[in-house]
Amino acid sequence: MNKKTAFGVVLPRPRKNSQKRNKQLYKCKSFGRQFVGGFRLDDEVLKSEYIEGNQTLDQFASKYNVNKSTIGRRFKSMCHVHVISRHKEVVINMDTTYWGRNFGLMVIKDSFRNKILWHKFVRTETIADYLKGVEFLRSHGFIIHDIVCNGLCGLFQSLRQYKVQMCQFHQIMIIRHYLTKKPDMKATQELLAISKMITHTDKEGFIRILEKWHEQWSNFIKERTIDRKSGKSTYTYPRLRSAYLSLKRNLKWL
Repeated sequence: MNKKTAFGVVLPRPRKNSQKRNKQLYKCKSFGRQFVGGFRLDDEVLKSEYIEGNQTLDQFASKYNVNKSTIGRRFKSMCHVHVISRHKEVVINMDTTYWGRNFGLMVIKDSFRNKILWHKFVRTETIADYLKGVEFLRSHGFIIHDIVCNGLCGLFQSLRQYKVQMCQFHQIMIIRHYLTKKPDMKATQELLAISKMITHTDKEGFIRILEKWHEQWSNFIKERTIDRKSGKSTYTYPRLRSAYLSLKRNLKWL
């Protein structure tokens, strides 16, 4: 039998296996006309595709033929999801990706099995949220052998009870941020090349290369320039200096 609603009779519609959204076909009892009542987005399907499928908000909007802000509102209404895995001994990766200023996805993933273990939609990236995710895994019997994370200030200290490594990709991106992709000075070109060797050398070898670079360019990065108006001196090459100090500071975590 056809279901009755305030608009009229809902007519049966054939299902398609590939259809991810739910259409309702209505018939007006007064005028005898049929119309489609719109799409019903499934939050669980959205979450699954968003996390496992690595799709962007623009891709979702195009796929479901809705406004990008509609997808964003759906995700903001979701707080967090916990996934229990049968594999309890893990090395985990932790990071947060942002779409806009106040909308991000914090993820903890099994590094070897490429499986999401915990995630949370956040406005800002905080140490407290990372610790909440780690505590969730620990309380559910996970044995965390190692944690790979970005260089969020204070995060390494907060996770000192675990073996922690800074993500090498994040470190290389930090150096590239300071030096750009195509620096023009020889010192910056050499330091950028050294940063790209992180994934291809061992700890001792990388430290030797970095120390050799510093011996050659130490006076250069210490050079200061005096402002004629204020009389204050500043480093002549502050971005190069910041890039080097970032590597030096994170050496023990890389």
